[in-house]
Amino acid sequence: MSEPEGAAPKPGDERVHPAGAEPRPAPAGAEARPAGEETPPAPRRDALEIMPLAASVPPAAGPGAPPLPAAPASRPFAQPPAPAAAAHEAAAPAPPPPPVAKRAPPRKRGWLEERPEVAIEVPRRRLTAQSRRDFLLFAAGVVAAAAGAWWLLPDRTRSRLAPGRAFDALDSMAARVGLSRDRRERVLDRALTFDDDVADALYSKGRRVRTYSRSEVTPLRNNYDGQTPGPEYLPSWRLAVTGLASGRGESLAIDQLLRRFRLHEQVTRLVCVEGWSAVAWWGGIRFADFLAAFPPAPGARWAAMRSAVNLDGAGRPDPYYVSIDLETARHPQTLLATHLGGRPLTLEHGAPMRLLVPMKLGLKNIKAVTDIAYTTSEPADYWNERGYSKYDGL
Repeated sequence: MSEPEGAAPKPGDERVHPAGAEPRPAPAGAEARPAGEETPPAPRRDALEIMPLAASVPPAAGPGAPPLPAAPASRPFAQPPAPAAAAHEAAAPAPPPPPVAKRAPPRKRGWLEERPEVAIEVPRRRLTAQSRRDFLLFAAGVVAAAAGAWWLLPDRTRSRLAPGRAFDALDSMAARVGLSRDRRERVLDRALTFDDDVADALYSKGRRVRTYSRSEVTPLRNNYDGQTPGPEYLPSWRLAVTGLASGRGESLAIDQLLRRFRLHEQVTRLVCVEGWSAVAWWGGIRFADFLAAFPPAPGARWAAMRSAVNLDGAGRPDPYYVSIDLETARHPQTLLATHLGGRPLTLEHGAPMRLLVPMKLGLKNIKAVTDIAYTTSEPADYWNERGYSKYDGL
């Protein structure tokens, strides 16, 4: 096997130079070594060691000269792969690409969920104008709300808030813009009528209120708005009934009614608009039985009930009247009550007969009834004319 080109000669051998080539002279200053003596290895140089330019560049070699050694690299480079490793890498299949992550679909926001804030830039001049406009609109709204509240207040309350000339001045200013007392009453009546219509639509006609046992009865106060009538009307008391299908009127005494109709008892709660209530044991004639015995004229939808013996706070006559629709009158818990606690009614509780309709507030439960009139249109109501609802349901 031949020696590689450029290898050092073995001891005793002579290097044969090609034809025409002269032997390369030894560098100056080098000592001649005897034949057969090995040449010591050259000292190792660091790659970062700086060499002079003349010493780092070898002299030019002639034809047939051995290849020059490669210059040391200033920085390491990746070595090329061995042939066997390169062939193995070429034969190996390429790795599959990494899976692409699927983007999650955008989450749907609820209609009550707060939306993210978005920063916007608005010119200062626009902000100033918008702030001024908002302030003026807010001030105008406050003035309009105050004027509307003042207009809707009762005269007694307004005279207390602004007595003397202030009341007259404000009342005159309201009248000049059309906020008169007559218009105020019409607006309030429309609002109450709308409220009554909604309550009537939502009210279940067959709904019954809760009943109690006699052991749960509580004291019932005298809820006359004025003075309690004296006993002088009792001997001559009679119930007048008009608007009948027969076309004639009826005048019925209490003894006549008690003999003709069966008495029914129930223990229910009476709820007053003033905020108090009481459980009472009642007895009387079902209004439905009374309507069957004295049927109203065709087309009648209301019953106007009146107490001619009612008194005001000073003891003067002050007739009391309520309206009740016939569907409520036919309710199985609506009574023409004649007894309380197993005994006949006393003067404090409306002797000798009162209306008991536990599905309504106490102001509908008129005491000492003297007149019943069937009508096709809704009749007047005492407390509705003073700002209360006509429906007054629980």
